[in-house]
Amino acid sequence: MRSPNKSVRQSVTLPVNVAAQVRSMARSRRLSANRMLVELVENGLAAEKRKQREFFDLAERFRGATDPEEIKRLGQQMGEMVFGG
Repeated sequence: MRSPNKSVRQSVTLPVNVAAQVRSMARSRRLSANRMLVELVENGLAAEKRKQREFFDLAERFRGATDPEEIKRLGQQMGEMVFGG
């Protein structure tokens, strides 16, 4: 049986300024740069999942709305989520 926390080695090329920021953050938190990258990626993945869940919740409210003003407001919110604003 495989370990659920098996690691996979990845090679990533970072722009110089991003690498410097990662090293600086790692130093301030007393972590290795590798561990800092892992935490940043995990946080980014969680943020993306949260954003997607919020969008689907908003879409569900949009589909169930009957008030024209609410429909317009929810439609604008969805547009801002998709296209920025």
